[in-house]
Amino acid sequence: MLITHDTECALGILVELLNTAPEVAGAEQLSDVAAVDAFVLRCDISDVAGTGSADVAAVRELRGQLREIFTAPSTEVAAGLVNTLVAAVNATPRLTDHDGHGWHMHYFAPHAALADHLAAELGMALGLILMAGERERLRRCEAPDCARVFVDLSRNRSRRYCDSRTCGNRMHVAAYRARQRAGADAEEAAGVVVGA
Repeated sequence: MLITHDTECALGILVELLNTAPEVAGAEQLSDVAAVDAFVLRCDISDVAGTGSADVAAVRELRGQLREIFTAPSTEVAAGLVNTLVAAVNATPRLTDHDGHGWHMHYFAPHAALADHLAAELGMALGLILMAGERERLRRCEAPDCARVFVDLSRNRSRRYCDSRTCGNRMHVAAYRARQRAGADAEEAAGVVVGA
């Protein structure tokens, strides 16, 4: 699957946005204008004029809509939700070559409100994933105590954890310890049988 730079960036923003939800992060990460501005800066979202209190509520509402698409039970349901989302913001495809990224497509109208900007860009990125038949790349971390999501862009679609250094490492250590305990228990049981 060929994913262009701008689609990969949009998918990264999507994951970052979904992982700001209180049910994922433990507390609301987009609680006020300053937090939304920090999100825009952290994700390097271009062509955003400014944010206000209305943007906070709109972006949080959009986050819920995007989570529905991300976790939809089927491609058909996800596609319908993407179509509804993108139609609601009147996506306006246009070529641009800002910030040294070469020519690429933006789907939001110039100077669109932040939520509309994100709905168009992230909705189209999800649409491209669906169109490519790659919905299984939209995943939730397999660590039982983690609710974070990610997009598996690995060649063989083998990624299981949101972060290999945190969740992945914790799960591998836990599996190792469980194997060690099972081995010790087996040795102990064998010793009891031999001694009997």
